[in-house]
Amino acid sequence: MTKSMTEGSPVKLILGFSLPLLLGNILQQAYNMIDAAIVGRVLGADALAAVGASSSVQFLVLGFCIGTCAGFGIPMAKYFGARQPDRLRSTVFHSYLLTGFFAVMLTAITCLLCGNIIDIMKVTGDIRKDAYTYLFIILAGIPFTLFYNLLSSMLRAIGDSKTPFIFLAVSAVLNIILDFTFIVVIPLGCAGAALATIMAQACSGIACFVVIQKKYPLLKFTKDICKFNSYALRELLIMGVPMGLQYSITAIGAMVMQSANNSLEDIYISAFAVTSKLKQLTLCPFDAIATGVSVFSSQNLGAGNTNRVKKGIIRGTAINTAYGLIIGIVLIFCGRSLSLMFLDSSETVVLDACGKYMKCVGYFFWSLGILNTCRMSIQGIGFSGLAIFSGVLEMFARIFVSRKFVSEYGFTAICYTDQAAWIVAMLYCAIMCIVCVKKASHKNVIHEKIKV
Repeated sequence: MTKSMTEGSPVKLILGFSLPLLLGNILQQAYNMIDAAIVGRVLGADALAAVGASSSVQFLVLGFCIGTCAGFGIPMAKYFGARQPDRLRSTVFHSYLLTGFFAVMLTAITCLLCGNIIDIMKVTGDIRKDAYTYLFIILAGIPFTLFYNLLSSMLRAIGDSKTPFIFLAVSAVLNIILDFTFIVVIPLGCAGAALATIMAQACSGIACFVVIQKKYPLLKFTKDICKFNSYALRELLIMGVPMGLQYSITAIGAMVMQSANNSLEDIYISAFAVTSKLKQLTLCPFDAIATGVSVFSSQNLGAGNTNRVKKGIIRGTAINTAYGLIIGIVLIFCGRSLSLMFLDSSETVVLDACGKYMKCVGYFFWSLGILNTCRMSIQGIGFSGLAIFSGVLEMFARIFVSRKFVSEYGFTAICYTDQAAWIVAMLYCAIMCIVCVKKASHKNVIHEKIKV
């Protein structure tokens, strides 16, 4: 079930790899949306605001987990493309060690500081208690998030994007069942939504681990491989931590943006929670194609074929940008109607705010096609440190707009904050992608001369 991407049509390989990943992303967002839909319709708008009030904090912490595990997969894909199984297994072993360390540290720190985080996010009034409970349970489930994302990254590194999708599909069905069980049958409120998400994530991780142990000897490490290797550890840290930090740095700006929005009326807190779910769903194709391009680039870099790396990046960017243009039009004209998935039609004021936000997002959605693909490509060819700065630019852009304009223009400023961040980061990533591909090509030429 492994798949080498070093031969064949780049477009077919990238799309073939990305399709299961896209379906998996949609499923993952679907059961997040189901949480919100059930909470909003069963428990009401205040409960929905409590669940959504800390979404940027979750992005900060869980984004670091997801980004770090994705970074760990880059050297794995490189050694798979280079056909070096021993180095691949050593990398797998050390990735388990690092993931375990991050799981313990992140869970302990974030759970202890959960109350402070809620205060920083300016969550007050009737929704504070539910917001704290929901966030605490999500943070306590960090080990499951890390475990599943590491195993998925391993499988994708060797070209298998189907297995993670299959188990994520099972997990999504389980999450729906648990949602109704913990919210409708057993009235646990917002805590039930969080428990359902964490338990479903845990099942996905365990299932992936069992399959890897039984069917993927390439990803199993033997006793002779279980030796400390400073180079393997350093390579994982160099690739993983910057990718995790890039997610987190971006999330800091999102936290400031959400904090500014939380200072507005509850109407806009609820609208922000709804539109965040919709936005995350529409981002799935961007992420899937960009990840496909990243794995394609990593494998071909390991094989020493930088010309294929260039082709993959160019064609992947074109596909993502075309998608951004199409879905942007949908959001402009149908954003309010789509919000009815989470809100009753009687919530007209909240729905109007949702429609306004999605329309403003739609005008600039195409920029994410260039931004995501170029950023993931920079990481895929080994320059993850340079990709961090795009997150820094996004952070400063969100902070600037939130601090400068929200007090005067209110929710209208919130509606344009993301777009300012996207445009600035897109320009940087497009330029840096060209530079990094040239550097990778130059390194490959030198390496070939040395071999000769």
